[in-house]
Amino acid sequence: MSSQATSPKPAARFASRGSTRFDILLALFCVVLIVSNIAATKSIEIGAGSFNLGSLQIWPVVTDGGAILFPLAYILGDVISEVYGFAAARRAVLVGFAAALMAAVTFWLVERAPAASFYENQEAFASVAGPVAQVVVASVAGYVAGQLLNSWVLVRMKERTREKGLIGRLAASTGVGELADTVLFCAIAASAIGIDSLGVFGNYVVVGVLYKVAVEFAVMPVTVAVIAWLKRRETTY
Repeated sequence: MSSQATSPKPAARFASRGSTRFDILLALFCVVLIVSNIAATKSIEIGAGSFNLGSLQIWPVVTDGGAILFPLAYILGDVISEVYGFAAARRAVLVGFAAALMAAVTFWLVERAPAASFYENQEAFASVAGPVAQVVVASVAGYVAGQLLNSWVLVRMKERTREKGLIGRLAASTGVGELADTVLFCAIAASAIGIDSLGVFGNYVVVGVLYKVAVEFAVMPVTVAVIAWLKRRETTY
């Protein structure tokens, strides 16, 4: 009885990162990270009154200014991972880390530089820029762990399913990445934005995860469309 040899599956396809489109995505990635770190120094509370479930604060909702823009970092990370692969996503993470670190050092030096005799906003500047270094440490810890997990899960799933199942791997990778990112970020940044109770911290973490994942799911049709557009136009894909 003869056995028929099965041909191996073709490798998952990725485009070369030597592309101006990749450069644009990388630049957007870094800008989103830096702006989010600065915005995250402001804590935000939405809702009036108070409702707790045991020690966990359910209402009002607590978040920070970084939540407005930061979900876009994961959308860009999904696009880079799906089109350009894990090595390209890792490079984006490292470049973003360097950019965030440069911003934090710059704010730290400016805050400590002697203010001009006519400058009246030193205290206001310090109150906003002062926590940036702690927020950057929190952001980098969460961002590196979350983005690398996000990219790793997405690329590993793509190696199994090839071009099929894009929505499934976007959803799975986002859930894993955002959970790791949010827990690490909140644990380190909470004191920088004034969170000093376990109940409020729990609200901060839960709201952060649910909100970011919800945003990713809401814009998933746009993410899928951008990925499809890039795949059609990257000649190396």
